[in-house]
Amino acid sequence: MLAALDLGTNNCRLLIAKPCHGGFRVIDAFSRIVRLGEGLTRSNTLSDEAMTRTVQALKVCRSKMERRGVSVARAVATEACRRAGNCNEFLDRVESETGISIEIITAGEEARLALAGVSPLLDPKVPKALVFDIGGGSTELVWLELLRGKPRLIDQISIPLGVVNLTETYGSDRVSPDDYATMVRAVDHVLEGFDQRNRIAEAVAAGKVQMLGASGTVTTLAGIQMGLPRYDRSKVDGSWLERKHALDISRTLLGLDYEGRAAHACVGRDRADLVIAGCAILEAIWGRWAVPSLRIADRGVREGILFELAAASRGR
Repeated sequence: MLAALDLGTNNCRLLIAKPCHGGFRVIDAFSRIVRLGEGLTRSNTLSDEAMTRTVQALKVCRSKMERRGVSVARAVATEACRRAGNCNEFLDRVESETGISIEIITAGEEARLALAGVSPLLDPKVPKALVFDIGGGSTELVWLELLRGKPRLIDQISIPLGVVNLTETYGSDRVSPDDYATMVRAVDHVLEGFDQRNRIAEAVAAGKVQMLGASGTVTTLAGIQMGLPRYDRSKVDGSWLERKHALDISRTLLGLDYEGRAAHACVGRDRADLVIAGCAILEAIWGRWAVPSLRIADRGVREGILFELAAASRGR
């Protein structure tokens, strides 16, 4: 029995699976918004409240892993722990209180694992792909080419702008159109060099690029586009989000306050304050690279870890 745990700036996510032919079969899962990176923009340290929330979620993970008889596991932490000055002390506390040993991975390793997790959704007939993951403390982008259907990394970038730190800077209730435009420009500015050195816009104009997104932002917008009465991963994962529809939904959400956004079944109270920043990041990406539609991946680092653990278990 295998386990993959991804501790991000906003979420704590666990998957437990059994290896099977060609991959794995999920047995159990857990996800909780813990906001580990709350306040990190101002202090560069993890707050006591955020650490306590996260430890409580990790205790649930530990209980599930024990109950399922997990024998091989990998637990990783990303941007919040990369940035926080007190993260080593926090991870020592986690190991002491839960028994879970968590490794801080680089942005490059995070992108590699996420790509391994989402690559089954890529269309082998489209020669280039732009894959992105809008996180709590950063946004990862990967530029690929597909050779005989297999993705090959050309370039990648990690920008230090995510839904948590942008929300803390620009507000979480009503966000003005001017502040929203400022967020879009801030993200676009960082993307400019990545675009120019890879000539991505030229490839997009030639119709040679597919786009794949993984994050709570894109899965939320996809759920709204479908009119789901509540979020359903089985319907969202692998679906398509049209550029025009996404921009229209973003404008509608921007016109609402926190309570109005929270009333959307696919947003809810946990994401109502963060979704506007996510929409701004997505708009910057889509503004620079106008691919008509986006493939949605409700998967990522955990699945990438499980593919590798399952392959290793079959090789033993």
